[in-house]
Amino acid sequence: MAAADLLVVISDPLLRMTASIYFPRSFLSVTPVCRLGLWFAVVSTATSVWLTVAFTVDRFVAICCEKLKTKYCTERMAAVVIGIVTVLVCLESVPCGFVYGPGEIADGVPWDCVYTTSYKNSPAWLMFAIFHRILTPCIPFFLILLFNILTIRRILAASRARSGLRGQKSGENDRDREMENRRKSVVLLFSVTGSFVLLWGTYVVFFICRRISMSFVDSITAPRYVTQHTSEMLQILSSCTNTCIYALTQSKFREELKIAVKYPLNRILKRMKRQ
Repeated sequence: MAAADLLVVISDPLLRMTASIYFPRSFLSVTPVCRLGLWFAVVSTATSVWLTVAFTVDRFVAICCEKLKTKYCTERMAAVVIGIVTVLVCLESVPCGFVYGPGEIADGVPWDCVYTTSYKNSPAWLMFAIFHRILTPCIPFFLILLFNILTIRRILAASRARSGLRGQKSGENDRDREMENRRKSVVLLFSVTGSFVLLWGTYVVFFICRRISMSFVDSITAPRYVTQHTSEMLQILSSCTNTCIYALTQSKFREELKIAVKYPLNRILKRMKRQ
């Protein structure tokens, strides 16, 4: 999830927005490169979203499905799920690379990326655009809400039952480690999924309202224009939060991050010692 979020930050606000504004005639503005960058931004965003869904399902199984937990919540299964999600997202996003064409051709070189005429006028492309937006992020948005509600209900019921059983035992003043571990897992779960719901909420509501009313932005002074770009800003911001949440709440993640930073330095020092 952290890697996918980092790719979103690199591909969307940096390569797609910043480069086009401050380096309008650079290598990144050539149409094939621009098209590839836009496709990569779509893929990384969808991967980040669906990995958040997979994480929510994983926590739901770990907390609510005792029999399935031993088979599903394993490192091997996590690797399989990550691989499947990545492959399916790449395949589903392949048409997104063909919706753009050159904005102009100068000296035989195509520059910039604009929507093609067929994409604007074709009913097939319209259906694909609606399907793509429903698949990401509308379905993940409601799946995360659903699994969170089910997880909350199970946690509250289990906590009441466990408190009642512990209250019947006299002289038991020690800390309940099981509840503490469950509480930490819940904090991580709702930090990640809660930030996703809050930051994607504006984008989802705006998309649904725009499709129902069939009204589109026609002026930069229109309130819809401000709402659209605000929702896009919050959507990109949601990809920055997961890494920060992991770094703040998970000691194992911090240890792995230190190992990743130290690894190339250790390799260089070993090579220098050999020489």
